[in-house]
Amino acid sequence: MLAKLLNLRKRAPAFVPVMAPGRRVYAVGDIHGRLDLLDDILARIDADHAARPPAERHLVFLGDLVDRGSDSAGVVERVRLLAAADPHVHCLMGNHEEIFLRAIDGDDKALRLFCRIGGRETLISYGVSAEDYERLDYAEVADRLNARVPVAHRDFLAGLQEILIMGDYVFVHAGIRPGVPLSEQKPAETRWIRDPFLDHRAPLEKMVVHGHTVAEEAEMLPHRIGIDTGAYHSDRLTALMLEDATRHVFST
Repeated sequence: MLAKLLNLRKRAPAFVPVMAPGRRVYAVGDIHGRLDLLDDILARIDADHAARPPAERHLVFLGDLVDRGSDSAGVVERVRLLAAADPHVHCLMGNHEEIFLRAIDGDDKALRLFCRIGGRETLISYGVSAEDYERLDYAEVADRLNARVPVAHRDFLAGLQEILIMGDYVFVHAGIRPGVPLSEQKPAETRWIRDPFLDHRAPLEKMVVHGHTVAEEAEMLPHRIGIDTGAYHSDRLTALMLEDATRHVFST
């Protein structure tokens, strides 16, 4: 009897997550200021959606719109306008948005981190010359941020979502703390977590779609899907299409 039960357990099919009925969801990985790649992937999404049967289309940006690439200001504006025009466009808060907003507020620790993780390119995209930037101290960086970053951009970024659940999927920027219910996840985890999430191998409450941790190509595991392919240096921005039980990955 025990051998029979073990055999049945071995034959049990793996869990196949399903998107909410009638929805076609496109999740986009970390953009990091690459407006050129964002425009490319949006065109690919439009073409893919048009080629499929009618469905309610959702766009989910997984965060880290800013830093490192050459046009963070353009990326924020493009996503902001998309979200303003369509309630089915969702954007999540990444750790780079958190640091950006704290730097604007003059948080000294955040300012120093901002300048180390691609903030130079972000500030230049808002109209500060490279030559001017090199002469600034941290307090002056905060002054330039306050002078150059539009209130509309600050308000948009401050209002980003932490977590989004649709069907059998949960979308976050970095990941979730295993063993903690989704309703109790903290921003410090959803924006920043790495090893406790990445090293976890057991099933989770939902299939997790995330960015934050760079891989050469999309990581498709039984409990998580990572789609940060390092766009700012690889020229590869990745999107994931989810509909019913179907998945499709495409990149620039």
